[in-house]
Amino acid sequence: MGAFLDKPKTDKTTTSGSLEGDLRYGVAAMQGWRVEMEDAHTSVAGLPDHEKWSFFGVFDGHAGSKCAGYTSDHILNHLMRNMEREKSEEDASSSIGSGSIDKVKEAIRQTFLGLDEEIQQTPNWSNGKDLSGTTAITCLVTEDHIIFANCGDSRGLLCRRGEVVFSTEDHKPYLERERERIEKAGGCVVLQRVNGSLAVSRALGDIAYKRPQDKPAVEQIVSPEPDVVEMRREEGDEFVVLACDGIWDVMDNNAVMEFVRRKLRVCSDLETIAGHLIDNCFHKGSRDNMSVVIVTFRDAPTVTEEALKEEEENRKEAEKQIEEKLKELVKTNELEKLDEHYVMSQLCSDLSEHLNISSRRDFVVELLEKLMASKTTSKVRDNAERSSVAFPEYLDLANADKAT
Repeated sequence: MGAFLDKPKTDKTTTSGSLEGDLRYGVAAMQGWRVEMEDAHTSVAGLPDHEKWSFFGVFDGHAGSKCAGYTSDHILNHLMRNMEREKSEEDASSSIGSGSIDKVKEAIRQTFLGLDEEIQQTPNWSNGKDLSGTTAITCLVTEDHIIFANCGDSRGLLCRRGEVVFSTEDHKPYLERERERIEKAGGCVVLQRVNGSLAVSRALGDIAYKRPQDKPAVEQIVSPEPDVVEMRREEGDEFVVLACDGIWDVMDNNAVMEFVRRKLRVCSDLETIAGHLIDNCFHKGSRDNMSVVIVTFRDAPTVTEEALKEEEENRKEAEKQIEEKLKELVKTNELEKLDEHYVMSQLCSDLSEHLNISSRRDFVVELLEKLMASKTTSKVRDNAERSSVAFPEYLDLANADKAT
């Protein structure tokens, strides 16, 4: 289930890139309250031998970070080998998938299964020293298709013309098809967890849930088999979001979609937008590691003067409401309680989400420091006045000192 820090680590790892004329992407990741950063991610625009294809993935580790890191480092190589294998079965002069998108989907499926088998046979896992596992949400973008592959409870969605037209299904133990496999394999579901412990029913790694090894991988208590779904690219496709459950625990599909669309109208930097999404989830109470990949297409919203004007109006209204709320918090709370995280959480909880409170951090911190300093000064002055009334001789002495 994971342990937590006394103070969160809020520094972010970010990156971005593009495939000219087709897509842009931005990535952000943050450790947060967890004692270890167990997430990993990958993003490649323009694949070897498939320069118009791109691949993205988020890998949410548990019981350690090694499985997520291994998956991130090796999954694309496995995919390329499997696509070449599929290609060799077609016309050697054709491009992989030109005959059938099903062959590409099967290559992706075999990538997950083959990578999991490799992990199981790697000494670090096979000797039982490392019991880590990872969920995986990946997205292969071709000229004509967007192909999602999901294993676990990280999630991906596609926004088209301002609507979520597709999202992957989380693999949770309490779902009927997952429970049936778990129980048939000798496991159980207790408190909505596999054997009362693991919160996901599919993952890579997790060797403790994949014995006896003579049982096919897809029939194990925890399966590495992904759901692979293709969406044909259409006019109006705006963006894809891939994220671990640290995001989805506090924001649903529509909330994430609306957040990203709103940000795209006032900011063109996808790293910044991904970081703001993480901040928003953090201040909404997410205590997990958080990683997100945003991939935008040609029809994604762009920065407009109208949106910038609206954002400026929102900024003024936000700062007004923030000031009122901060004055209330400073007045009614002990100063020791008013750390940045508590205050930002209160603001995000109490004020409208459209005010983009999570992106107003600098204003909040600066104003909070001023209000706290003012309260401290006022408190010191009040104490001094009370002391002068209770002990007038102190006041006489102080006046005498001034006179000299």
